Amino acid sequence: MNDFAISFHGQKLVARPSGTLWWPDVGLLCVSDLHLGKAERIARRGGTMLPPYEGHDTLARLEVELDATQARHVVCLGDSFDDPAAATAFPNDLRSWLERLILGRTWVWVEGNHDPGPNPMPGRHLAQYDLHGLTFRHEARVGASGEISGHYHPKARLKLRGTSVIRPCFLIDDDRVILPAFGTFTGGLLTNSEVFRPLMGPKALSVLTGTACHAVPMARSNAVRT
Repeated sequence: MNDFAISFHGQKLVARPSGTLWWPDVGLLCVSDLHLGKAERIARRGGTMLPPYEGHDTLARLEVELDATQARHVVCLGDSFDDPAAATAFPNDLRSWLERLILGRTWVWVEGNHDPGPNPMPGRHLAQYDLHGLTFRHEARVGASGEISGHYHPKARLKLRGTSVIRPCFLIDDDRVILPAFGTFTGGLLTNSEVFRPLMGPKALSVLTGTACHAVPMARSNAVRT
């Protein structure tokens, strides 16, 4: 199996190598930090002109996940658009593509710090979403339990055959699951960042994504941003 099974607050969840979280019993696929429109937002603010294809790539990978799981219910954990203007400027072809993915599914947009408030797309728009004892929100809260969040774009470093490898990862302990960023143009924060210290318990795991999920103890020293 390439997935990583999680028993979390009485529910069976599955971390997938793509960075999505699958809840089979309710047909729910959870994804975080799509950051759609990031290239447009950077150019609009006078930054580097990046190839404007990240939206195509992000939606193509999302469609693969929806087809693979046949998800009936989707939760996007915030920062789905890189800013509110990126949502309104989203190209018509990508908008139509995303609307097609939404059609026939229960789709929940959780607001993030990049995209506070509703966006123009169909679906429910909520500050957080609660279902069967689990809480879906953008940013983890110290002291919360049964929480699924994103925001930090966690990445883990490990050595494979003498080579240092950095990959996006899930962070998992008894109280919370933090998802990696799914968007194509997203950086990340290594798990040894001090920001994770008050959030993750001493037995927390990093579940690295890629061709298959790989679980290792979460590293906790010398913070480095990638």
